Amino acid sequence: MRTFNHVGIITTEKKEGAMFNEGLGVWLTDYSKSPNKIEYLKFEPGSCMPPLVQENGHIAYTVPCLETALKDAKVIFGPAVCDEHLTIAFIEEEGLAIELMEIK
Repeated sequence: MRTFNHVGIITTEKKEGAMFNEGLGVWLTDYSKSPNKIEYLKFEPGSCMPPLVQENGHIAYTVPCLETALKDAKVIFGPAVCDEHLTIAFIEEEGLAIELMEIK
């Protein structure tokens, strides 16, 4: 079962408070500080993220088991271990990028 987590919105300007993720080549805001659960993303040239994510943004959900959630899905990125508590992957559904997050 999925639980809504946040929405990723693409921007062309670095937003105040954005942190740079060097591995992904993207500036990210902290969606947990947004009353509407919005994460702004500004991609740098050469980012490894798929075009669907870079051009259209995404909807993110937490899942209890990422491996199970990815079964039979069209995976477009990952899984990627972000830290000891978070693993993410992006899939494509209905022509949209969907981020699936397993939080431990």
